[in-house]
Amino acid sequence: MHGTETLDVGRVRDGALDLLKWLALLSMVLDHLRYVGLSLDGLYVPGRLAFPWFCLAIAANLHRVRNAPVSGQWRYLGWLLLFSVISEVPYRMFIDDADTLNVLPTLILGLLVARGWQQKALFDRTLALIAVTIAVIFSTHLMFGFFGVLLPLAMLLVFSRAWYFSVLPGVVCVAANQWQILLNNGSLIAMLGLVMCLIAPLAGLVLLRHGKSARPPAMRRWAYVLYPLHFLLLLLVRQIIA
Repeated sequence: MHGTETLDVGRVRDGALDLLKWLALLSMVLDHLRYVGLSLDGLYVPGRLAFPWFCLAIAANLHRVRNAPVSGQWRYLGWLLLFSVISEVPYRMFIDDADTLNVLPTLILGLLVARGWQQKALFDRTLALIAVTIAVIFSTHLMFGFFGVLLPLAMLLVFSRAWYFSVLPGVVCVAANQWQILLNNGSLIAMLGLVMCLIAPLAGLVLLRHGKSARPPAMRRWAYVLYPLHFLLLLLVRQIIA
């Protein structure tokens, strides 16, 4: 990509988006492998791709169906809400010292904020305002906090802009990943994690643009089960290792 070439991925095939989702899922599993009892701290770095790529998938879905009936978007939100509740117990079973909710509430609020900006209807804007208010008040209880809620919107804003605008969601992603703690840590893993957060949005957008020929298995509704299920499977692995 050169000059003012844009990152318009609105017409990209579903295959590229499915590939992005599968890679985000893989990144998440790698990240959570750090909690099975082995010395796998280095997996923190590829694990930084998971959340921004899930946010990018949300933004991509909104961008693709921006002129379509909204019923499908409400079903999407409903599935996220359902599995947000279902996933909380296995999440807490696996992450013993969890001080936030699982990631799905953050993604739900982020979806509402991005959709409110896109649709502009009073009802959608009101939901977006409520979501932002919740994110501000309960930021410490949300995984990736207030800036995590803003990340799907930041992703959506750069879809049809020059590639270098991806620095915006990159900075938001860094802010969502406790950059001060990572910076103060100063280790190689922490620094590489910060870099990964910064470049993750651009990497994901490039994947959507150039992965048009990809034909991975389609991620359908059954894929929601993978989120709580992977916690239970990793918990089993941890018990076997112990």
